[in-house]
Amino acid sequence: MTVYRERSIRRTAGAGGRMDSEAVRRPISIARRHVAAVTLGNALEFYDFLTYAFFSIQIGRAFFPVHSAYGSLMLSLATFGSGFVTRPIGAIVIGSFSDRVGRRPAMILSYTLMGVSIVALAVIPPFSVIGAAAPVLAICVRMIQGFSLGGEVGCNTAFLMEASSPARRGLVVSWQGASQYIAAATASLVGLTLTRLLAPAVFEAYGWRIAFLLGALTLPFGLWLRRSLPETLHEPETGPHIAREGEARLHTAWRYRRIIVLGLIVLGSGTIGTYIFQYIATYAQATLHMRAASGFAAELIGYTLSIGALILGGWLSDRIGRRPVNIWANLALLVLIYPVFLWITTTRSSLSLVLGVALLTVVANFPGGAIFAALSESLPKAIRGGGFAVVYAVSISALGGTTQLVVTWLIHVTGNPIAPAWYLIGATAVGQIALLLMPESAPVKSRDRVFGIAEPVRAAAT
Repeated sequence: MTVYRERSIRRTAGAGGRMDSEAVRRPISIARRHVAAVTLGNALEFYDFLTYAFFSIQIGRAFFPVHSAYGSLMLSLATFGSGFVTRPIGAIVIGSFSDRVGRRPAMILSYTLMGVSIVALAVIPPFSVIGAAAPVLAICVRMIQGFSLGGEVGCNTAFLMEASSPARRGLVVSWQGASQYIAAATASLVGLTLTRLLAPAVFEAYGWRIAFLLGALTLPFGLWLRRSLPETLHEPETGPHIAREGEARLHTAWRYRRIIVLGLIVLGSGTIGTYIFQYIATYAQATLHMRAASGFAAELIGYTLSIGALILGGWLSDRIGRRPVNIWANLALLVLIYPVFLWITTTRSSLSLVLGVALLTVVANFPGGAIFAALSESLPKAIRGGGFAVVYAVSISALGGTTQLVVTWLIHVTGNPIAPAWYLIGATAVGQIALLLMPESAPVKSRDRVFGIAEPVRAAAT
C-alpha cells in the first residue's frame, strides 16, 4: 500500500489576491515496504552497535585483563564510550551529505561502515594473543561504529518523516525509535540464548563473538534493502519550515536554535535513561550478584514491550498532540523511578528485576515517537538530516557514552545499589522542564491543517 504525502496547491482567491491553500492527497513512490526497509536497516545497525553493551564484562576480560574485575569493567565501558566520541563527527559528515545529496546514499554509506566494523570486532584476537594491539583495535573499531551510527539516525528519521503524510508523522517516525528497541530486544534474546546454551567457560571465551557474527550475517540483506529505497530529499516541501533561498545551512540552523537547544536537552535526558536500562544485564551481575540470565530476561521483556509503547505513543500524538504525550509520560516516569529501584534492590529477585525494568522501560519509551516527530517536523528539509543527526549525536555523545561509567562509579563510591535511580531522577527532571518549553507541532493542533504545522512552532524559528 502506498504511503501518501499531502501536498498543497496555492490559488488566488478574492480581489485582494489573498492566497488560499487546498490540501491534495497525492501518492508518491514511497511504499510501506520502503518504510519497513528503513526500519529493519536501522535495527540492524543498532544491533551491531548495542551488542557491545550486553557483553561488557566478557569483552573487558578478553581485551583488558587487569587484576580487578572493577578495573576490567571500567576499561571495557570506556571502550564502549569511545564509540560516542565520533558520533557527532559522523552526524555532521553523513547528516550533511544526506541534506545535500540524498537520504538513500547516506543510509547506504553508514550501513556499509557499520558492516565492516562489526566483522572486525568479532574477529579481533584477545589480549592474550596479540597483547596491547587488542584494546587499540577494539577502540578503533568502536570509533568507526560511532561515526556510522552518528549519521544514520538523522537521514533515517528524515526519510521516515518525509515519507509520511503530516497526519501520520508520529506513527511513521515512531518506527525509528521502535527499530532501536527491535535491535536491543534481539541482542538481549541472543545474549539470553547464548547463556542458556553455552557453558560458562565457553561463553566467556568466545560466546560473545557469536553474537557479533550473527549480526554480520544480516548485512547483505540490509544493504540490499537500502539499495531499493526511493529518494525523498528532492520532493517539494510545504509549510512554514522551508529554508530561505540561498541561505547557508549554518544560518538556517541559527534561526532554529531554540528548537535545537530544547531537542538537545530532551534527547540528552532520554539518553541517560536508555543507557541505564541497557546496563541492567551488567548491573544485575556486578552489583546485585544475580544470574546473567535474569538481567538479559529483564532487558528482553522491557525492550519488546517498548516497541509497542513507542508505536502507540506516536499514533496517539497524531491525534491529541505531541506535548500531552511527551509531558505526561515523562512525569509518570519521574514518579515511578525511585519506588521501582527500591523494590528491585531490596528484594533482588528475578521477578522484581523483570517487572520493574519492564515497567520503567515502557513508560520511558512511550513518548519516543512523539519526541522524534516533534523535532524532525520542526526543522526545514535543508537541515533536517544533519540537524537532527547532530542534536541526537551530541546529546548521545555527551551523556550516553558516560552514563554507564558514571553509574558504575556512583555505585562503587557510595556502596549503594540504588545510586542509578538518583542519576536517572535528575536527568528525567531536567527533561521535564525542556518538554514543557517545547512548542506543539502536531498537525491535529494546527490552525493551518494544510501544512500540518502548529502556529507556536513558527515563532520557534525566530
